[in-house]
Amino acid sequence: MATLNTTLVINRKGGTGKTTVSINLASYFAACGIATTIMDYDPQGSSLHWLKSRNPKLGKIHGSNAAPEKFGQLRSFGMYVPAETQQLIVDAPGGVSGVLLQELLCRANCVLIPVTPSSIDIHATAHFIKDVLLTGLPRTRSIRIGVIANRVRRSMPVYQPLERFLGALNLNLIGRLLDADAFVRAAETGTGIFEMDPALAGPECRQFTPIVEWVTGERLQRDAAPANVVEFNARLVGN
Repeated sequence: MATLNTTLVINRKGGTGKTTVSINLASYFAACGIATTIMDYDPQGSSLHWLKSRNPKLGKIHGSNAAPEKFGQLRSFGMYVPAETQQLIVDAPGGVSGVLLQELLCRANCVLIPVTPSSIDIHATAHFIKDVLLTGLPRTRSIRIGVIANRVRRSMPVYQPLERFLGALNLNLIGRLLDADAFVRAAETGTGIFEMDPALAGPECRQFTPIVEWVTGERLQRDAAPANVVEFNARLVGN
């Protein structure tokens, strides 16, 4: 059986870009030929909808449906993860708490928490992170936690209240994703930014690279610009 690394993408606050992070991380791994599964807990099924619109010629990603059961449908069947999966990306629902939060944390090797740089979202995310830490699971299970600033405005690339909030919790901001059309285009077409023409998504790939590096623990050598996306992907996994 393959060694499984599970990345939980979560925030109790809705609209922070959990699915954006999930699908682009999953498509990166798939483009590198790594067996990848997305497990979608959200009843809206945004990640699974994205998978359905995906070109079959692109890297294969298995879709696992972990949303609440519907009449006549077994949740355990939908949650199947192929044994060969090496990277499992869990797209968590909004509003998660209690037993479900503990269930999700127990699955995870690392946790990504996207947050939009607004005072309302920062306040809500601060409470959520404290609840995560209070479960004790990150400490007892050595679960790494990383925060991503998502939909950052070009006019305000550094948002000091967010930096202060993270510093108070001794957490690092591992990536900043600008509010860019490439992420919207990827979501609408079943692709990921790493699978798009570099002329269309080069800056977004560079923004996302630190997130990939944090999840994998592997550093990208940036000694030269890659000729194409395939080469870029190969470098990110150290090939």
